[in-house]
Amino acid sequence: FTLSLINSTPIQAQETPINFHLIRKKVLGGEGGWDFIAAEGIHRRLYMAHNDEVMGYNMDGDTLMRHIPNTYGSHGIAIADREKKGFITCGKANSVLEFNLANLDTIQRIPVGVKPDAILYDYFSARVFVMNAGSNSVMVIDAFKGTVLDTIKLPGNPESAISDQHGHVYVNIEDKSEVAKINSYNDSLESIFPIGSGEGPTGLAMDRGKGRLFVGCANEKMVVIDAKKGKVIQTLKIGKGCDAVAFDPFSNLAFASCGDGTTTIAHETAAERLEIVQTLQTQRGARTIDVDPKTHNIYLVTAEFGETP
Repeated sequence: FTLSLINSTPIQAQETPINFHLIRKKVLGGEGGWDFIAAEGIHRRLYMAHNDEVMGYNMDGDTLMRHIPNTYGSHGIAIADREKKGFITCGKANSVLEFNLANLDTIQRIPVGVKPDAILYDYFSARVFVMNAGSNSVMVIDAFKGTVLDTIKLPGNPESAISDQHGHVYVNIEDKSEVAKINSYNDSLESIFPIGSGEGPTGLAMDRGKGRLFVGCANEKMVVIDAKKGKVIQTLKIGKGCDAVAFDPFSNLAFASCGDGTTTIAHETAAERLEIVQTLQTQRGARTIDVDPKTHNIYLVTAEFGETP
């Protein structure tokens, strides 16, 4: 189980070439699967879902910190800096583990729906949104109290989600190839819109300033959508096995990490179009990604695979 730290040449002018490259590769140990990672800027930590634990990593010191155990099939991590808490989906236990950001101690286990997967903290509403993949629903948790507030039924299987921080949460509906728009103030489903030629949406990121959604799909496409109108703007070719998408507003770069060992990097131009500027060779299985908000470097995790039997 390994972590890759990848650096770039900062964009200072539009003509500056993009040159992401590997800085270091850290062996984390352990065996088995992994899922989402989450970079947190205040405490300078990277959280990585790995089997039945979450690893805490010091991004400044490049050292592995404490493990958060008993996550029972961890998938996603949501960081609520204002409330000084974190939330982990435990897919095997149908629960969310709430923990203290200061010392990584467990606070409580919150029962949720079936097979919770992705999870999102919405600063606007001070709520945590849990995507229940097995029960086609989103469960809403009060980030301050750690109590369940509501359940929002969806027409299909929810995957990744993103907030515009102005009253709306967007959720990929993987089996329907749609995006659901949720009102995060009153916990209601506002609308559903299709994603054009994209199929099996997994990764989701957003340029909140321009109101653009970046949807990474299973059929090697990233679809750009006008979040307000629900209209497809553009479709780009990416690699195979995309599971996560990230966006860095500092550099106006969108990243689609793919299990085939590539990360597609696209620059958002002044004309509000995406142009692919680099296809970064990473490592097989490096399908989840996040951006360090301070350094603007990217992190990816994967495992060392043996030969196929």
